[in-house]
Amino acid sequence: VIADLSGCPSPVHTDVCHHEGFSSKYSSISGVCNNRQKPLWGSANNVLARWLPAEYEDRESQPKGWNSGQLYNGFQLPPVQEVSKKILQSSIKSVTLDDIYSQMLVDWGQYIDHDISFTPQSTSRVAFSGGLDCLKTCEYINPCFPIETVSHDQLSGNRSCVPFFRSSPACFSGNAQATTADIKPALQRQQMNSITSFLDASTVYGHTPNLQSALRDLSSSEGKLAVNSRFMDQRGRSYLPFVLKTPSPCFQDSNHRQGDRVDCFLAGDSRVNEVLPLVALHTLWVREHNRIAEALHDLNPHWSSEIIYQEARKIIGALHQIITTRDYVPKVIGREAFDRYIGPYGGYDPTINPSVSNVFATAAFRFGHATISSVLRRLNESFQEHEQFSSLSLHKTFFSPWRLVKEGGLEPILRGLLGTPAAVVNPDNLLTKELTGRLVTLNVPGDLDLAALNLQRGRDHGLPGYNDWRQFCGLERIWNRDDFRQVANDESVAEKIMDLYKHPDNIDIWLGGLVEEPLPGSRTGPLFSCLIGKQVAMLRDGDRFWWESEGVFTERQRMELQTHSLSCVICDNSEINEAPLDPFVFGRYPDGFRLCSNIPSMSLEAWREEPHPGTLRLFSRLCGVFRNLVVQQMITAR
Repeated sequence: VIADLSGCPSPVHTDVCHHEGFSSKYSSISGVCNNRQKPLWGSANNVLARWLPAEYEDRESQPKGWNSGQLYNGFQLPPVQEVSKKILQSSIKSVTLDDIYSQMLVDWGQYIDHDISFTPQSTSRVAFSGGLDCLKTCEYINPCFPIETVSHDQLSGNRSCVPFFRSSPACFSGNAQATTADIKPALQRQQMNSITSFLDASTVYGHTPNLQSALRDLSSSEGKLAVNSRFMDQRGRSYLPFVLKTPSPCFQDSNHRQGDRVDCFLAGDSRVNEVLPLVALHTLWVREHNRIAEALHDLNPHWSSEIIYQEARKIIGALHQIITTRDYVPKVIGREAFDRYIGPYGGYDPTINPSVSNVFATAAFRFGHATISSVLRRLNESFQEHEQFSSLSLHKTFFSPWRLVKEGGLEPILRGLLGTPAAVVNPDNLLTKELTGRLVTLNVPGDLDLAALNLQRGRDHGLPGYNDWRQFCGLERIWNRDDFRQVANDESVAEKIMDLYKHPDNIDIWLGGLVEEPLPGSRTGPLFSCLIGKQVAMLRDGDRFWWESEGVFTERQRMELQTHSLSCVICDNSEINEAPLDPFVFGRYPDGFRLCSNIPSMSLEAWREEPHPGTLRLFSRLCGVFRNLVVQQMITAR
């Protein structure tokens, strides 16, 4: 009864997971029952894991900075907007470019982040107490936690702020075996992950049965995904379908005419339209699913549409896992950290909780925001500036799927990701002004500051400070300015941070982790390498359907999967004819590029399955019945 009244789901009993629907060889779309003893571990709409207890100002739910005058180690926390302006916002125009990795490394990170975590904001737009509109008030009243932009006006008492909605609280997930010591932390405000934590290509397939159905072409006998019914590229390749409710809020070409409107695209993740590279990667994988589904149908004509869909979905999920752990993660955290925190695969471990942690989703994996370029380059077939479709300032790529349809399709964007060096985290240029001054969302009017939003979100979630997380990872605590200067990537930035925060324990984890000196061969410092490494290990080892897990694929199928790459997916589903073997490694065209025909790819012959003799006999009988009916119709017609 309480569950029904609160809107929270009822507990899932372990008996449910032994039902035929959950004991098959295909994972559930919501992730429920991946672990049969802990059915909700890693599932959608479940609580983000806490690796350290939350730190709220009232010890239950109030964010850091909620109460005016609250002191931390004798000092007030600096306002997040002030931290952004003095530390995070770019002070120089030039960007330090990566001489090793391509822009694809950055955008794959964002894409894969959307496969494993999404923390929803409060669905209410008014305060629970008093009915104040969160878009118009500067008061701290749940769910409103606005970001202060200037100091109090001493004469009028007014202040300026930017709207900020608190993350939705997760449902209480206690159990009958909880001890008294467990109750208090459990009753603290927790946040939820509204999608599955697993690397399962939920970006392609969704995380609920209803969304999964909306994304499928249920009329197809080949188990395909739905595609756009109005637009395709010049070579007849498909685009994503439009959202179900139109007109949608996505931006339009200023010259668009009635009838050629391009609405928001529909995908497995609702953030697909945020920037053009995301739209391109989503589109690429829908095309890849349909390519594989068609090939599986040709190999196994006796398979039903449902089997083809599920087998293609399993292959696409495995490719997401392989590309991420083999090609992406070692470059981000460094090989040494990879070996230390992740290491070789040892099989599925049902005692490991794969749920994404709060600190990973809210801080550590947001390191990538400091590597986002201010410009999206669009390149021609020679990987030079496109003659017809010029490069775009980042803010012009926000929620603009029309550009994909009307400005050259996927190819100029994908070439730009492959043929442009990534930006390197630079303490003097942490976040581009395109993100700190021109960020756009569809639910809050005006330009936003991503740096301030990240810091405010960490405080909203009650994340412990930078030092506590260093200790969690077995790193030495920072005791003074000298200590911080030694671990930071820039002494002057370390000084500015200490001037603002006064005490090292007060430093917000996202900021502290961001300015650490990167480990050798990595793009993150010791703290973020640790947190990302631990999380990826849990995602892998706690997933019963991980591609290497016994019984998920045959040995021959696993060998074929390992030959595939993101470059293969690009080659097979676009008009790009040349690509690097490793799309995350930057090379100046034509150096490092190969013809697509010379890039190894998997053979789907490993999925050929001879039909069971009984199936052949049944098929033969059905053919005989059909033949007799046709003959009878011909006789009757005469």
